[in-house]
Amino acid sequence: MSGDGAGIIDEGDGRTMGMKRFMSRLGVGGAEVETVLDRPETLPGQVVTGTTTITGGKVDQEVEKVLVSLEATVEVERDDSTWYEQVTFGTQQVGGGFTINPGQQISGRFELPVPWQTPITDVGGWHLRGMKIGVRTKLAISGAVDPGDLDPVGVHPLPVQEAVLAALGDLGFHFRSADVEKGRLHGSELPFYQEIELKPAGEYARRISELEVTFLVDGAGMDVVLEADRRGGLLSSGRDELSRFRLAHHDTDRRALAGLLHQQLEHLGRRRGWF
Repeated sequence: MSGDGAGIIDEGDGRTMGMKRFMSRLGVGGAEVETVLDRPETLPGQVVTGTTTITGGKVDQEVEKVLVSLEATVEVERDDSTWYEQVTFGTQQVGGGFTINPGQQISGRFELPVPWQTPITDVGGWHLRGMKIGVRTKLAISGAVDPGDLDPVGVHPLPVQEAVLAALGDLGFHFRSADVEKGRLHGSELPFYQEIELKPAGEYARRISELEVTFLVDGAGMDVVLEADRRGGLLSSGRDELSRFRLAHHDTDRRALAGLLHQQLEHLGRRRGWF
């Protein structure tokens, strides 16, 4: 039985396989996932659809879960520090409970609902600076590191959101910037909220240095939160909430909205002696 070298070969194969398994746990040579979206654009309240393809690495691996979620870049302010975090939301399991063999490919379809309060990233063909939303696909593999796959998604405004922004434009406000703040407002469904910052012109420019708009949407309509004279985030002390009012999804008349917005601005002006 000795002399055929079988024992030496088996021992070498065992070491090689052990090293492959060790490296796969570090994310090297392990299974990989790639997602292809049917359309890289969506609206709040709709769905993102696509196909995930998992390719096996150099060893067999047990895939416990295949997870897809939306991911936002969120600004965090604490004391005098500001930093950014990647926050996932709307996570769904779309597969799992199988073994992926070396080089094997397994594909599957998914539908990922987009929450109503997902931040918008594009308006009128323009990308809002600072807005980053994507679909993150990850594999849950016991004892392994999975970097996952991120595919950017453009989130366009609902008709009522677009109409409000257009009405503010009719009043002379211009887009300045946008960000997503970590925290919650009354009516928030996500652990963050979007602020769209506008610069005033004309009569408003003499009294308001900046106007921030936050949309809190649900299936029945939308709350519009307006705040002026920025001195921090909406959750910070020392802020004055300009207005909060409710619209239905069909409230898209720009002229009527412009009148309503002007009334809200005048109401604040009378309270603070701006007008």
